[in-house]
Amino acid sequence: MTLPDDIATRVLDELRPGLAPEVLAQIPALSETLAGAGPIVCYGVGREGLMMRALAMRLFHLGLDAHVVGDMTAPALGRGGVLLVSAGPGQFSTVAALAGVAKEAGAKVVCFTATPSGAVPRGADMAVHLPAQTMANDRGAAPSVLPMGSLYEALMFLFFELVILELRDRIGVTPEAMRARHTNLE
Repeated sequence: MTLPDDIATRVLDELRPGLAPEVLAQIPALSETLAGAGPIVCYGVGREGLMMRALAMRLFHLGLDAHVVGDMTAPALGRGGVLLVSAGPGQFSTVAALAGVAKEAGAKVVCFTATPSGAVPRGADMAVHLPAQTMANDRGAAPSVLPMGSLYEALMFLFFELVILELRDRIGVTPEAMRARHTNLE
């Protein structure tokens, strides 16, 4: 039987490549894009979608005009707007369709992915490579101890929080200002 601390150590070891210097080097360009954006709309499917919703919330806490596809308050995107999508395996039909609509309207598309050779990241204005196992490749020679795409989703969360910290400093938002934007309806 594997002990929980052994599993935790393995998970941390599996996450380390996803937080390597070359991965983190993608943050400044992404932060610059977001700092100068008009409306920002986030989308992903399944658990990737939950991480995209978490990113939208943090962007809102920074005071940015952030939304989630499907919410009634999500604005139309056009020139100056940014659609942030996740396509861990490189292709989801709904992500591809929404990216096409956004690009046709003049918005920028940023795709987070574990598979930069996929159709959606190749068609995006910016592809952010997060190297981790997704559900599409969870049956290889050395699969993650975490099930299916959990490693990619965990990496998304950690990477997004690092983006928020860099973006917070870039646009000069204090932690107190972020806290003041947190809902009081909980």
